[in-house]
Amino acid sequence: AIHDAEPSLITSHGADFFGQDRHLLADVVALAPWIANSGAYDDRQASAPLAAAMEARESLTVPADAAAVYAEQLLRVSRIRQLRPRASALARALADAAARAAADGEPWTWTTEEGAR
Repeated sequence: AIHDAEPSLITSHGADFFGQDRHLLADVVALAPWIANSGAYDDRQASAPLAAAMEARESLTVPADAAAVYAEQLLRVSRIRQLRPRASALARALADAAARAAADGEPWTWTTEEGAR
């Protein structure tokens, strides 16, 4: 069966030949509560911007210093035992891309792409 294309998020500094990663937007949005509720209560304010960005469903440019912080938060979430393997792999892929952007001193960009209608 042929399925309609779903909205996706394309991130810079990814692992493919073009330096991009493509993730289903619905999966990224579903990961946001894990980001918002990970860590100690006092740390939740620090993870709120990342969770809000994931829920916003829009394109974004993250400065390199913020990408380094996001990489740490995403890596922490990827290691949560209760997180399903697919979501954990998504968090890890996003963490790796954010870390590469931070290491290069470049902004980490997110571009949303709507599915075919």
